Amino acid sequence: MSDCRHCTGLSRSRFLHSAAAEAGRGLPEIEPGMPLPAGTGLSRRSFVAQSLGAMLAVYGGSRLGFGAFEDGIALAASSPAQPVLVSIFLEGGADALSVLSPQGDPLYRKFRSKLGLSGGLAFAEDDRLHWHPATAGLAQLYGEQKVAVMPAIGYTNADQSHFTSRHYWEVGATDVNVRTGWLGRYLDRVGTMDNPLQGLSLDNSLAPALATAKVPIASIDGPDQYDFWSNNVWGEVEQRMLAAIGSFGAPGTSDPALVTAARVSSQVDRLRTQLLPFQGDNGITSPVQYPKSSDAFPKRLAGLAAMLGAGLPMRVVSLSAPGHYDTHSDQPGALAQGLQTTSDSLLAFQRDLEARGIADRVLVHVWSEFGRRAQENGSNGTDHGAAGVGFLIGTRSNGRMVGEFPGLKDGLDEDGNVKATADFRGVYASLLEQWLGMDAASVIPNAASFSRTALVR
Repeated sequence: MSDCRHCTGLSRSRFLHSAAAEAGRGLPEIEPGMPLPAGTGLSRRSFVAQSLGAMLAVYGGSRLGFGAFEDGIALAASSPAQPVLVSIFLEGGADALSVLSPQGDPLYRKFRSKLGLSGGLAFAEDDRLHWHPATAGLAQLYGEQKVAVMPAIGYTNADQSHFTSRHYWEVGATDVNVRTGWLGRYLDRVGTMDNPLQGLSLDNSLAPALATAKVPIASIDGPDQYDFWSNNVWGEVEQRMLAAIGSFGAPGTSDPALVTAARVSSQVDRLRTQLLPFQGDNGITSPVQYPKSSDAFPKRLAGLAAMLGAGLPMRVVSLSAPGHYDTHSDQPGALAQGLQTTSDSLLAFQRDLEARGIADRVLVHVWSEFGRRAQENGSNGTDHGAAGVGFLIGTRSNGRMVGEFPGLKDGLDEDGNVKATADFRGVYASLLEQWLGMDAASVIPNAASFSRTALVR
């Protein structure tokens, strides 16, 4: 880990969310009043055959008919291209007052005598604000009118718990009892029982925002990581073995066990074949250069662009950004490092989509569970706040500010946190209606009470 010392609340949130995605392991004890993570209890099924392991987890797989997987992927891939929403999470509560520093606000230096930034590109829609030097990639896309900026997004009566606030954002409601993700509920309305790739978590575990109640969704570490293995078998022998497994249990057998095995092997072989072009060191090719990083994020974005370019049938995708945003201490270095890799990777991803001619199909939504307090603390860091910063990136993004920066004189609550000028549920409702073509009332509780904003052109 970097020099950032995150709080125990973030560690607990990570642990509980990870545990929720591990079917059959149960959950650690949760304090009274804390929400269960979305997706808790959602069954997971990995497609396996004998000693071969397929590194794909299908959630809701118990509802998936054996013969449906292969046919459903093929049918969805041959259907008209759907709009895709990519959700990217900045874990820990990114400091909005550094990502877009209010250097033109007279109170900024009072609150940030040590952490206050100087310079950086000016933000065109509010001359008080300046882009963090590490976000040059985002600033460049913003200058091309491909980034809508949310300088103070959140919700009223903000909960400063990592776990609870993250849960609210994931489920699209300030309700601890909601157990499905907002994107999962969207998929329950428009998805099918035979296409797990409709909701794809490109991460180490299921993204709770994708948790469904009805239809299957998938989680892979990366498109180049879906493969089979068998001890001490490689080369031509391995390829012939895999090809044979794909046709295992030829038609005509009456043995129920063989029929079942045949269906399972057919399913995994179908997806193996689809993802085969992404295997190996040269499997993921891109028309642009992505940042070099020890974090998997740039490679995952490159793989996602390749999968979209190949026509794989995805609707919503979730990833976690690199970096440690719970910056209670030693904030400058930790924040800059994560922002740099994230911003540069998002710029490369956008250029990749443009080069492939599919940029008009994809919007990227960047969010964090809250912002940081206006007043720096005594450890060269900042503590949990309220409203944070968010972005909507793409050629179809309207490229205009959503809400406004409220200022540091009248725009702070009684705890010294930035007040929200845009509600995240209103942004979700706008995305559902304007991008995904869905009545927001069927997904977001009490959707009519949240104002819409023009996000898509």
